[in-house]
Amino acid sequence: MQKIIAANWKMYKTRQEARETAAAVAAALSGQPSPHEVIVFAPFTAIADVAAAFAGSQALTGAQDVWPAVEGAFTGEISPRMLQDAGAAWVLTGHSERRHVLDESDELVGRKTAFALEQGLKAMLCIGETLEEREAGRLEAVLQRQLETGLPVGDGPLEGRFAVAYEPVWAIGTGKVAGPGEVLEAHAAVRRLLCGRLGDSGHRIPILYGGSVKPANAGTLIGLDNVDGLLIGGASLDAQSFVQIIRA
Repeated sequence: MQKIIAANWKMYKTRQEARETAAAVAAALSGQPSPHEVIVFAPFTAIADVAAAFAGSQALTGAQDVWPAVEGAFTGEISPRMLQDAGAAWVLTGHSERRHVLDESDELVGRKTAFALEQGLKAMLCIGETLEEREAGRLEAVLQRQLETGLPVGDGPLEGRFAVAYEPVWAIGTGKVAGPGEVLEAHAAVRRLLCGRLGDSGHRIPILYGGSVKPANAGTLIGLDNVDGLLIGGASLDAQSFVQIIRA
């Protein structure tokens, strides 16, 4: 299984800044191609610019969210077709900031994931527990709930077009990183749940780790069992830092 190194730029970068960063990443990869699949989840306004900068390179462009409708009176939202037209191949669903800052429900995350896949986008479903949930011993229960509602039903094989990103909410943007034991525990639980739901194909769904990933810890994290990639926030905003993580 090819590992995935993904950047989530969140609400950062003007179009010019995005073009410059993406061009620097593309130039670095052209000199020494990465063995991993590289994705940048850019702000909506910068998707077309990032996709243009990545043209001819191995890197792909993604969006940070999507609305589950072809079109309609959904002010402020964006459809799969619009994202694809801008150059996005992937989309994030259920990021912890969507769930815990913007109050998205598990049910809405599931609808977004299923519709994005139905419309031809690849989807990366984000799941993870808060510190209170982990300390209460509810890690696996939370992951099971989020996976059961987030996984699409009856939409054909998911291999090659779906991934899961485990992101402990307490480790995102805090500087705290889950220790190797905590990552192994969570990713093993996700793998069991995927296989329980999808059978043998659950072994072939990539599981990424996200949560204060930096060049200094990327190599250790990517080497752990059931860690099939990394979802990077702040450290991906700088091209040199992101490329260092790709090379880790």
